[in-house]
Amino acid sequence: MIDRIAPPLMLLLSNVFMTFAWYGHLKHKSAPLWAAIIVSWGIAFFEYCLAVPANRMGSNVYSAAQLKGMQEVITLAVFAGFSVLYLGQKITVNHLIGFAFIAVGAFFVFKA
Repeated sequence: MIDRIAPPLMLLLSNVFMTFAWYGHLKHKSAPLWAAIIVSWGIAFFEYCLAVPANRMGSNVYSAAQLKGMQEVITLAVFAGFSVLYLGQKITVNHLIGFAFIAVGAFFVFKA
C-alpha cells in the first residue's frame, strides 16, 4: 500500500519545491539573475531528493508512462495553486481547459 501512496505524495512535495525553484523568482525581479539561478539550484536540490526516490519507489508499482502522467497532473495542480496564491495571477477558463486536456491524457495513460 505504501508503494502506491508514497510516490504521488513525494511527487507532490517535489513539485512544490520545483515550482518555487522555477517561478518563485518572478516575484523578486529586482534580484540579480545570477542570485535567482543560485537560489533556484539550491531549491531544486530538495526537489531531486524527493522526485528521484519517488520515481524509483513508484517504478515498483507504476510504469514509467504512468509516473510521468501522474507527474504532469501534479505539476499543473501545484502550478495553478502557486500562480494564484503566490504570484497573484488568475487562472482563466482557457487555462483550465488546457489543464483538463492534459489530465485526460494522463487518464488514458493509466488505462493502457
